[in-house]
Amino acid sequence: MSSAISRRGLLQGAAGVAAASALGGCAMGGADDDGTTPDAKGSTSADNPLGVKEDAPLEVVIFNGGFGEEYAKAHEAMYEQRHPQAHVKHSATQQIAETLQPRFVAGDPPDVVNNSGSSQIDFNGLVSQGALTDLGELLDAPSLDDPATKVRDTLLPGIVDVGSYDGKFLSLNYAYSAYGVWYSQKLFDAKGWEYPKTWDQMIALCRTIKAAGIAPWTYPGVHARYLSWAILASAGKLGGLDVIKAIDNLEPNAWRHDAVKTAAEAYYQLAVDGFLQPGAEGMDHIQSQTEWCRGHAAFLSNGSWLENEQKSVTPPDFRMTVAPTPSLTTSDTMPYEAFRGTGSEPFIVPAKAKNVRGGLEYLRIMLSQKGAADFTRKVSSLTAVQGASAGIPLGPGLTSVTKLIDASKGSAFTWLYSSYYRKLERERVNAASLELFTKRITAAQWCDKVQKSADEFAKDPAIKKYKRA
Repeated sequence: MSSAISRRGLLQGAAGVAAASALGGCAMGGADDDGTTPDAKGSTSADNPLGVKEDAPLEVVIFNGGFGEEYAKAHEAMYEQRHPQAHVKHSATQQIAETLQPRFVAGDPPDVVNNSGSSQIDFNGLVSQGALTDLGELLDAPSLDDPATKVRDTLLPGIVDVGSYDGKFLSLNYAYSAYGVWYSQKLFDAKGWEYPKTWDQMIALCRTIKAAGIAPWTYPGVHARYLSWAILASAGKLGGLDVIKAIDNLEPNAWRHDAVKTAAEAYYQLAVDGFLQPGAEGMDHIQSQTEWCRGHAAFLSNGSWLENEQKSVTPPDFRMTVAPTPSLTTSDTMPYEAFRGTGSEPFIVPAKAKNVRGGLEYLRIMLSQKGAADFTRKVSSLTAVQGASAGIPLGPGLTSVTKLIDASKGSAFTWLYSSYYRKLERERVNAASLELFTKRITAAQWCDKVQKSADEFAKDPAIKKYKRA
């Protein structure tokens, strides 16, 4: 299997991205005169329920980020084993949009795309242009492990919701990510510290940590939204899920809700009191995470891909651990154990793919017990598949994630605005958060800035809107 992006794709990416916002509003041409691309189809059977054309090649493009690409090669090998006449072309890149966006515009996309990372193609544009295959057929297909069980019934709760737009399941978020506050259990045991369950306890511990010569918190200033996750999680726990839904639905003054203001003020206090690592404002995520792994900071807001992303620099006895954000008050709507948990690492099958059937089959293979368990072994992350991690030796970080999930007793929650309106989070919230954590604006001003941006998105007729019930 080839391991390089084609020269044509790279040249298109370099030349086309600036001119092709989202999908550029351009008609997506195809191979036929009517603008469509022939989709390879075969006969359906018990062994081939999705009608894969056995000798049709399959092209898979993977985001080469925190999870790497080796897990995908294992899935591709499974595909070729089931369909030995098919050849799988494998590519991996961190520049998904730059490389693939021009191919979407030209009507020549790959069959499967791991549309992830900071250079992800905007889902709003893909959805509004009709560029994605409805994966509903996959959900209703028999699972690879049990023909009597539909694929949809093997998935964790919330996976379909987070990948659905206007009632259509368009994106398979394959990894299950738990977000929270990370720390080294070794460091805490050595110092006699306990993770704080309330915000008052957090501030008190931060004073102790700073006095010990360690920065209480670090964060990636380049991607300051990482710390905004803690703000929004705390706001949701304080005010309830309706606070989050109002944000997802671009409601007026959603970001000015008292719960959001209280959470923003709490995390702004970290900056005011000098509890953020000096120089963090100039770091990217890898730099801040490495500082944390080196013991230069105690806390970090991140997701459960962290263990795999940092495995090359994490000390063997570090004992990476995740915990929920501390409760802001004694009367928070959600319990302390509630945390943000959701599907992540989105996979799509483009509507203009030459082998849509093969793309759906590839996702079905990924969602098998074997495919999911292999992913967990390779990258230390849970998947969207129920029970697939059973019996697998897990690293300390992922072990703490499973404990987090168990302790929550079903109280995990998430938000969708960052999927619906990617640029709102990646650009506007990110920029405002850097200003907040560098004390250039106050918490109230942060709420106002983000709300103003959300209002602009709500009023922009060019942006497709979604409603979360």
